[in-house]
Amino acid sequence: MTLLKTFLLTGALLSTSPAAAQDSAASPSFKTAKDIEAWKEKNRNWNRWGPEDQLGAVNLITAAKRKEAVKLVRDGVSVSLAHPLETQKAEDNPSPLGHRMLFTGEAADAQYSADGLSIEFHGFAHTHLDALCHVFDQGKMYNGYDQKLVTANGCAKLAVSAFKDGILTRGVLIDIPAFRGVPYLEPGTAIHAADLEAWEKKTKVRVSSGDAVIVRTGRWARRAAVGPWDLTKQSAGLHASTADWFKKRGVALVATDVGLDVLPSGVEGDAFPTHIMLINALGISIIDNADPEALSQAAAQRKRYDFLLSINPLRVEQGTGSPVNPIATF
Repeated sequence: MTLLKTFLLTGALLSTSPAAAQDSAASPSFKTAKDIEAWKEKNRNWNRWGPEDQLGAVNLITAAKRKEAVKLVRDGVSVSLAHPLETQKAEDNPSPLGHRMLFTGEAADAQYSADGLSIEFHGFAHTHLDALCHVFDQGKMYNGYDQKLVTANGCAKLAVSAFKDGILTRGVLIDIPAFRGVPYLEPGTAIHAADLEAWEKKTKVRVSSGDAVIVRTGRWARRAAVGPWDLTKQSAGLHASTADWFKKRGVALVATDVGLDVLPSGVEGDAFPTHIMLINALGISIIDNADPEALSQAAAQRKRYDFLLSINPLRVEQGTGSPVNPIATF
């Protein structure tokens, strides 16, 4: 069976199955910015963990959750979810990593090597964790903090240093291209809650409170096959309606291999609704531009789609985020 036929068959089964139809009907449609605003007013997690909260949904990762996650380590095999830091300009990387060698081994009397790094990590190229101060909505950050608390000195509240002790929890891979029988999703493909549910049914792995969900679109596989493209204009990704699903499941963190949102968003008047809903309204942490290609292979080989996930951002006081190297351990 060709990949196209597999894709069409899978899509037909997904769209016509009773469970998928029920999930789709239960999910908000979010056609306009007004729909998004109404949902946010009803579902915000502001003050859920107190007026001074700095962690957001990471509060759902309890000591018991961490202990359960550690028990998932059976093989002792670790896999990185970080994409190699890109050092060359490209359509999806206008700000490449600056890597400068200070001392090398070329001189006969050299005793050590050293280098320097500079990086603008927000965007669509480098794997990074967004701090909760990263996104503003109508003058406010998560938990109702005033956006003016972010100044030239950095974030006075909700900085990435709030996660200085690291994030350790159960990770769950949702591999949409693998489900559809294709190597990658084409730009502009929206992922809905019904897709997430269908993957759960196939793998028999249910997302639960405190989990970190890694959603693969196959962005890096497509880049390797056809080259880079401008993800600011068109990208596969999560439709805004998935925010409702993540809240109901109690998800602590969402990582994708793109910039989270499907682009165009499909929501009139709102370009990046999923980013705002997850970070600002729900306090759900986000990792952009993860690289789950090796994870996809490791999970498929083991037929295991949950694992221990560890994330240790740089301790940047008042920082808006940090480059990260998430590690999945089976």
